[in-house]
Amino acid sequence: MEKVEHKTMRVNGINMHIAEMGQGPIVLFLHGFPELWYSWRHQMPFMAAHGYRVVAPDLRGFGDTTGAPKGDFTKFTTLHVVGDLVELLNIIAPDQKVFLVGHDWGAMIAWAMCLYRPDKIKALVNMSVPFFPRNPIIRPIVALRAIYGDEYYIIRFQEPGEIEEEFAQIGTKTVLEKMLTIRDPEPLKLPKGKPFDDSPVILPPWLTEKDVDYYATKYEHTGFTGGLNYYRALDLNWELTAPWTGAKIEVPVKFIVGDLDLTYNSAGVKFYINNGGLKKNVPLLEDVVILKGVAHFLQQEKPDEVNEHIHVFFQSFSSSETSAL
Repeated sequence: MEKVEHKTMRVNGINMHIAEMGQGPIVLFLHGFPELWYSWRHQMPFMAAHGYRVVAPDLRGFGDTTGAPKGDFTKFTTLHVVGDLVELLNIIAPDQKVFLVGHDWGAMIAWAMCLYRPDKIKALVNMSVPFFPRNPIIRPIVALRAIYGDEYYIIRFQEPGEIEEEFAQIGTKTVLEKMLTIRDPEPLKLPKGKPFDDSPVILPPWLTEKDVDYYATKYEHTGFTGGLNYYRALDLNWELTAPWTGAKIEVPVKFIVGDLDLTYNSAGVKFYINNGGLKKNVPLLEDVVILKGVAHFLQQEKPDEVNEHIHVFFQSFSSSETSAL
């Protein structure tokens, strides 16, 4: 990782921090919450060693990338974030298609990017969060509250400042330890006033004290609001994306998820993924990989397997281009 180069670039009105290494076709990695570019620390050197230029930004409002003034969540729609990334690609890869990898919120942004600007994407490996088409009948927050109740984490994240205050009382590092080590596949509930129990966190082998300290250093500086604003913009996304109702993902895709991932175990998701629903909405879906005994942060928990899946999938496109030449 000492070979990682860090840059700050002015894109779409914000200062975006990117980490990059290697030379060759670009692979753009998009992280989730509560994460940073650092979540791809195992994928970056692997892909760089296999002949790719890897680029992993801190997304808008995360880490060393600026967000909106005073935490304005209306500036955190998928249109804003995809706009950041399109401008980044216009600078570092003009007139090129890139490979895209996403996880968690990064996966949602990757799906949105493929909807809005498929001309920018050669192929996508997405993890944890499948593509769901826009439901024109009901707003996301209304639907989630009806299914999971008021203690569901996405509902608890809605009121600006509320969960931040509770997290501050617990401590940044403890919050990150609790969230990054979640293995319970049941819906994540964060009871008001006491979002986590008092049991001590035992870090798994794949998450070191040094890893947690890196995340904690950044989140202690920025707070959690930037990442939480993505959840707060869910209903606004729904309003703004009406023109894409019924649209499908028209780029080649491999989807990877752990069988203990809370997203995979959410209501109806297993059936949707495994019984043709995802394929219907992602016609160029080439493979679905279910990693056994793996939870949400799969690229950190099982880096070797994830690396191989990414490499093999993208290599097929690189090889076909070389043969065509």
